[in-house]
Amino acid sequence: MAKRPILGLFEDANYAAEAGDALQEADVSQDDYDFLTDAPYPEGAFGEREERHHLYWFPFVGALVGLTAGILMTSMTQLAYPLVQGGKPILSLPPMAVITYESTMLSAIIFTILGIIFESRLPRPKMGLYDTRITEGYIGVLVNVEEDQLPKVSALLTQAGAVDVVLENPEPAAA
Repeated sequence: MAKRPILGLFEDANYAAEAGDALQEADVSQDDYDFLTDAPYPEGAFGEREERHHLYWFPFVGALVGLTAGILMTSMTQLAYPLVQGGKPILSLPPMAVITYESTMLSAIIFTILGIIFESRLPRPKMGLYDTRITEGYIGVLVNVEEDQLPKVSALLTQAGAVDVVLENPEPAAA
């Protein structure tokens, strides 16, 4: 059975936090509900789970890729076109260091930008259930539950102080 979204809109952050507590007591998984706000509340302000991110790996991997690419590019170029001048070595480290540093930094920055996009879950082609009143200061509690749990969750949100409870329109049956 597919889960359907339900959105409770709250005027006060305390009521939204109470709704989160009520959902937790009703054994709704923390993965099945989220809080939507227009203001940056501190992490865990509504009692929600701590989001795990892996953003720190992206610049590290990017730097390793750039370092490897820089070393390969400079060494292969010098070996492909050997210009021996005055008995100096073909692989000269000072010029290699500059190019390798630049490729390392460029690759780390590019991977960091890609990591931010990835960790932000962008692009999101289907937004899901949303209400424009959230941008006006309301706090939304978005819950994804089974069809038979919708009345129970709707009642929980209303009892917690929801101003409005919005259900997604069901998909029309295929003809």
